[in-house]
Amino acid sequence: MAKKAAKERVAALKHDTDKLLKLSQELKESVDKSDENVLSVDVIKKAEEIEKLAKSVKEKMKGPN
Repeated sequence: MAKKAAKERVAALKHDTDKLLKLSQELKESVDKSDENVLSVDVIKKAEEIEKLAKSVKEKMKGPN
């Protein structure tokens, strides 16, 4: 039981970290394209999504308490 849960947690972590990397790359591209005086709403939404996903990854890394 515990091994299965650990495997599922690791698989979820891998998936989430891959998504986090993709979002971070997209954010960088968006920021690079942005004007120095204006950040698009898309950039802000991506940053918020990255923040939420990073918190989720952190919690999963802690494991069950």
